[in-house]
Amino acid sequence: MTDVSGQKRLAASLLRCGVNRVWFDPERLSDIENAISREDLRGLITDGVIKAHQKKGVSRGRARVRTAQRAYGHRKGAGKRKGAQGARTPSKQAWIQKIRAIRKALVALREEKTIDAHLYRVLYRKAAGGQYRSVAHMKAQMEIIVGRLK
Repeated sequence: MTDVSGQKRLAASLLRCGVNRVWFDPERLSDIENAISREDLRGLITDGVIKAHQKKGVSRGRARVRTAQRAYGHRKGAGKRKGAQGARTPSKQAWIQKIRAIRKALVALREEKTIDAHLYRVLYRKAAGGQYRSVAHMKAQMEIIVGRLK
C-alpha cells in the first residue's frame, strides 16, 4: 500500500473539506502518488480521480412522525411536560383566548337580536370581570337572567 497521506491533505485543502471526506480512485493510486503539487492534484480532481464524499446529514423522518403524533394528541402526557401549566400556557394567554371567544359570542347574540344592547352591555361587563368560565357558562347564566326578566 502506498503512502498518499500528503496528497490526501492537499486534496482536502483544495476540495475545502475534511481529510476523511476525500476519496481516491483505487485504480489510479499510482497517478495520485506521483502528483506532488497542488496543480497536479487539481488536474486529478477535474478528471474525477479525486472526489469529496457527500456530507452525512441527520434524517428528519423520525421527527416528522413524532410531530404528526403530537398533532394527533399523543406524546403529550405528564412525563413529557417540563414546565408548570402556567409556563406552558401562561394565564394571560388563557384569559385572552377565553375573553375573545366570549366577546365574539356576545356580538353574535346581539346581531341576531337574541339580546338587546342593554343586556349585551351587562353581560360584557360581567365577562370582563371574570364571571364566566367559558362561552357555554355565559350562555347558561344568560338563560337564567333572561328567565328572570320574563
